[in-house]
Amino acid sequence: MSAIPLATTADAIRARSDRAFFGHPAGLGWLAFCELWERFSYYGMQALLVLYLSNYLFLPENIGHVAGIDAVRAFIERATGPRSPQQLASAVFGLYAGLVYLTPLFGGLIADRLLGRTKTIVIGASLMALGHFLMAFEASFLSALACLLVGVGCFKGNIAAQVGDLYAPGDKRNASAFQIFMLAVQVAVILAPIVCGTLGEKVAWHWGFGAAGVGMLIGLAVYLSARPWLPPEISRRSAATEAKARPRMTGAEKLRLLLLVAMIPVLMLSIVGNQQFNNAFPLWSQQHMDLLLLGWQVPVTWLQAVDAFFSTATMVASLAFWRWWAKRRNEPDELTKMAFGSLLAACAPALLVIAAASVEGTNERVSFIWTVGYTIVNDLGFANILPIGLALYSRTAPRRMEGLMIGVYYLHLFIGNTFVGWLAGFLDEMPGTQFWGLHAVLVASAGVLLLAIKLLFGKLLAPAEAAQGTS
Repeated sequence: MSAIPLATTADAIRARSDRAFFGHPAGLGWLAFCELWERFSYYGMQALLVLYLSNYLFLPENIGHVAGIDAVRAFIERATGPRSPQQLASAVFGLYAGLVYLTPLFGGLIADRLLGRTKTIVIGASLMALGHFLMAFEASFLSALACLLVGVGCFKGNIAAQVGDLYAPGDKRNASAFQIFMLAVQVAVILAPIVCGTLGEKVAWHWGFGAAGVGMLIGLAVYLSARPWLPPEISRRSAATEAKARPRMTGAEKLRLLLLVAMIPVLMLSIVGNQQFNNAFPLWSQQHMDLLLLGWQVPVTWLQAVDAFFSTATMVASLAFWRWWAKRRNEPDELTKMAFGSLLAACAPALLVIAAASVEGTNERVSFIWTVGYTIVNDLGFANILPIGLALYSRTAPRRMEGLMIGVYYLHLFIGNTFVGWLAGFLDEMPGTQFWGLHAVLVASAGVLLLAIKLLFGKLLAPAEAAQGTS
């Protein structure tokens, strides 16, 4: 696939002024629909993964079928000590869920320096589809994970960077565009656990993984169909000419990049409560939550669909709220929104402290209503963390480094998911009140630290400063 020719200035202005998709460029709609199917495949597999590993593949009678698992287990146990099937499953899940957000760093470099975003995204989608289908075979489990990791790395950061490319510097639609983009993700997370999770738990694990692969193929077809509406691809010759003509980064730009990198550990703390919903929470729910409905045992994976439903509703509510707010008073910047979101999200694991106290006091299972409470509070907070952070890092990235900077942003999800996998190992060792209370404290601390960063360095990341640095 050859690179799309560099658009003229008039073409670029026309594309950025396009409002065909709910006041946004038409390309946003195509990219969001593609991301929906890619996330359907990802979350369909993820909904099953920790349950598949702990309930089947990593049991003593099955784990020997996995090629290369002895080396992986030895690597993990050198750092953690002996692991039970549940603990090993949580550790592998955490490593996978973390590495998914490390590989976009390299995918951004490949797109920015070598292949361009379009080719890199197509390669990534193809590898992800292959990885999902390889999950159908026990022996190829680790090979499947490798394909998925490389594929996501090529796909994820670059498609998000293309969303940012649809808007001119200083365009205030940028932040809401990423919330719309994330809204498509929430739709996928509703569908994926119901379709893939039900097939996997009620029919066969491999049927669920196969459905995820079909979803990825649909996403690839959507992306290829969307090319006429996507941001223009800069050819290698044009990119090289532009790189020579581009002035070196200013002192303010260097300080901004340093600050964005330094914020990664803080952002990592902000997401530990949310990411635990796919790791420790389904395992805790299996043991302590009443999931019997009219005599039918509801699949545990459906809890993630419940979360996605409320996540979609809260994302819409957040978009509507900030639009309403902007008409009446000044809309806060990204750091303020993210700090607010973290403090609110900390209340979600705090609710589970109450549920765990009930379990410990009565030795009875708790109602499904605790899942609803957890998801509503967490999702209201998370709607103002991840998509707002994407907008911040996209807006402040130096020209021709957008893909790399989105990869840098995803580092907090790599560290966070790896950390969450380690934390989940304490599920069997700590009382539930202490386990979930620890998560509440960690998320709340992120909110406090983000407020401190806003007070100390807010001017450095302010929109006016960013526009000046890239002009």
